Parts: sequence; C-alpha cells; structure tokens
Amino acid sequence: MAKLTFVSAPDAPPPAGHYSPAVVHGDTIYVSGQLARVPGAAPDFVPEGMAAQVTQCLTNAETILKAAGSDRRHVVRATLYVSDIAGWAEANQAFAAFFGDHKPARSIIPVSRFKSTYVVEIDIVAAVAA
Repeated sequence: MAKLTFVSAPDAPPPAGHYSPAVVHGDTIYVSGQLARVPGAAPDFVPEGMAAQVTQCLTNAETILKAAGSDRRHVVRATLYVSDIAGWAEANQAFAAFFGDHKPARSIIPVSRFKSTYVVEIDIVAAVAA
C-alpha cells in the first residue's frame, strides 16, 4: 500500500483549517481547495473579479504542486466551485489562459456563496512529475 505524504508549501497561503495543502498518494497529488488568497497580502485582501480569482487560485495550487514535485502540466483534473454561474465564461477564459494547450479534465459547480468576497474555489488532482 502506498504511503501518504502530507505537503506544505511555505510560499503558498497557509491552511485556514485542519487540512493539508496537498496529500501525495502513490503518483497522485491531491491539492486542497484553494481560494484567491494572495501570499503576503493583508488577510482581508481579495482580488476583484472572477478572472483574477481563478488565476490566483491556480497560482496557489501550482505553488503547492511544485512543493510536491509537480506543476501545471501534470494536472489531470480541476474542480471549480463558483458562487455565480454567470461568471462561467470569465472563469473559462482565465482557466484557458493559465493552462494554455494543456487541457485537464474539469468540472464547474455552482455553490451558494463563500466567506468574505471570494467567488471561486479550485481543487486539483495532478500526477507527480516523472
């Protein structure tokens, strides 16, 4: 049975609860849901708009992936939880700009709301880079 490795990333926002930023099991990395928290910014700072928040969530996730031995090119699945499905097109555009030609599997799920003024949370599943 593959062991679990709990990953932390000093350059990413710290967890706000009882969870690890990521867990590696075998050759798979599970990144916890990322909000658009900006490392080094004031705790109440939230980027404005869906696109800025999607980009920040993905940037945070990639920082964690790098700490786990991977990067955006090894993402196999992303789940985006959005507080307003009207932002789907903007989220899709920011997602495409971040990943470029790489097209991981993806779901966008509308939810009622998040704390503060966050409009998106993203979790990631990726392969460990070979």
